[in-house]
Formats: sequence, C-alpha cells, structure tokens
Amino acid sequence: MASVLSVILPIFALILAGFACRKLKLLGPDAASEINRMVVWLCLPAMLFEATATALWSHIWQPEFILAYTIGTLVVFIATVFWRMRKSGDLADASIQGLSASYANTGYMGIPLCILVFGDDGLEPALIASLIVICVLFALSVVCIEVALQGEKHMLRAVRKVALALARNPLVISPVLGGLWAYSGAPLPAPVHSFLTLLSNATAPCALISLGLFLAHKQSGQSQGSIPLVLLKLFLHPLLVWILAFWVFQLPPLWAMSAVLLAALPTGTGPFMLADFYRRDAAVVSSSILLSTVGSLITLSLCLFWIESIRHNAAF
Repeated sequence: MASVLSVILPIFALILAGFACRKLKLLGPDAASEINRMVVWLCLPAMLFEATATALWSHIWQPEFILAYTIGTLVVFIATVFWRMRKSGDLADASIQGLSASYANTGYMGIPLCILVFGDDGLEPALIASLIVICVLFALSVVCIEVALQGEKHMLRAVRKVALALARNPLVISPVLGGLWAYSGAPLPAPVHSFLTLLSNATAPCALISLGLFLAHKQSGQSQGSIPLVLLKLFLHPLLVWILAFWVFQLPPLWAMSAVLLAALPTGTGPFMLADFYRRDAAVVSSSILLSTVGSLITLSLCLFWIESIRHNAAF
C-alpha cells in the first residue's frame, strides 16, 4: 500500500492544486479549458513526437507483449463504445467513455511503479504500454470522434472531411511525424530534444491541474455513469490482459506481470483532454479518473501482493 500511495499522492496533489486555485479564484472559470488546450496543442503533441522519434525498434519490438496488451485494451474500448452507443446513440461521447474504461495512466503512474516493482527491467514494458495507449488507443478514439462529428451523408465526402480533420489534428499528426523521423535514423538535435522534453514534462501536471479546475465547478449529479467505467477499468481490463499474457501468449514472468500491473492502473487524463477539447460533457470522464485513482489504491495493492506471491513461489 505504501508503494502505491507514494505514486498516487502526487496525482491527488496536482488535482487538489487545480481545485484550490478555482475555489480561491486564483484562476478564472475558463482556466480549465485554456490549460487543456495548451496541453492538446503543445505539450501532448511534443510528448507524442518525442516518444516516437526517439524510440528504438529493437527495444519496443516485443510482439507477444504488444498483442496481449493491445488486444485486451481494444476489447474493453470497443465493447464499452458499443454498450454506450446502444444507450445514447452518440459515437463521440461513447468513444470518450470507452477511452475512460481502457486508457491506463501508464506514463505518469505506470513507469515509476514498474521501475519500483521490477527495477530497471520494468522500464521497457511500461514504455511500450505507454506507446500503445497514446499512439494506438488515443488515435483510434480521435478517429471515432471525428467520424461522429461529421454530418456529411455522402460517403466519399464524409471520408474526405474526416481525413482533412485528422490531418489538422496535432494528436494524430505528431506521432506520425515522429515515426517518420525515427525511420530516417537521424538523431534529434540537442536543442530540439530539450525543447520537446520541457513541453512533454508539462503534459501530466497541466492536465491534472486542469482536471482539478473542472471538478471545482462541475455540477453535482452530472457524473452518473462513471462507476461502471471505473469497474471496467480496474477489474475487466487487467483480467483480460491476465488471460492473454499468462494463458494465450504465455509471456515470460516479468513481461506477463508487467502487462497485468499496467492494465490495472487507473484512468489517465487522456479522456478528459478529448472531452474538453471537443466540447463534450466531461463530467462522467472526470469522475471516472478521480474515482479510479482512489480505487486503484486497493486494486494495485492487491496486484502487488499477487506479484510478490508469484515471486515467492518461484523462489522455491
């Protein structure tokens, strides 16, 4: 519990900082949206570009781990989208809520937690999971939202509109450009790398402060429906990845345990960023992030206890 608490406390502190700034009127009513727009247009694209531009293929090419984590994550996302679509008929909102049920906080929580539990060997699975979450899951949800927001009924025109919207979206273009840079084999110039790193490091703190600002003035009763998303994230997601990692792909112990631990993480700030950026109702996803983070104190502690029991049994 103490190890999980040491990772989670800074998250609560940043959310609380945003909450307090709004309640004390240190920041105005538009601060949440403006900070979030800075994250979407500057910080997160910088992080996506840097992550893909500096990725080493030999380090991230772990096909069985990638399949186990990706399949488990996408199953939860797609199932939640269809379920929410049947209830509301709105693909955009359903996509954001599907993201809430499958978007693990791999960057801000997963990397330090994996290193804490597995040592330096835990860094690679955490980095791979972060790339999957951001470059695959996040991009897929953006595509779904853009498709939902196009009112064009003619198929070719609709495809053209969606393609143009995606081509202008920094969250889609930045990892594509980063991948092309990595393919070229050229190293990032030191000043450019420093610039991108500074922006990247601001992503999580600014997003969490923006979340706290939003929570400070959201109306009570608007967050109904967040509990099922939290249950899907904290229980179904790691369960599916556990089945895939241990029974289907039979990963080596460290990779299998890392996959489950990363899937058991609470919801990251990505769904809130998209909800606010596209002007969708952010109450459900903001509550999902907060409640899943609180709930993960228990579920992650159980997960760590399970990992220690596996290690103990393997020692005999």
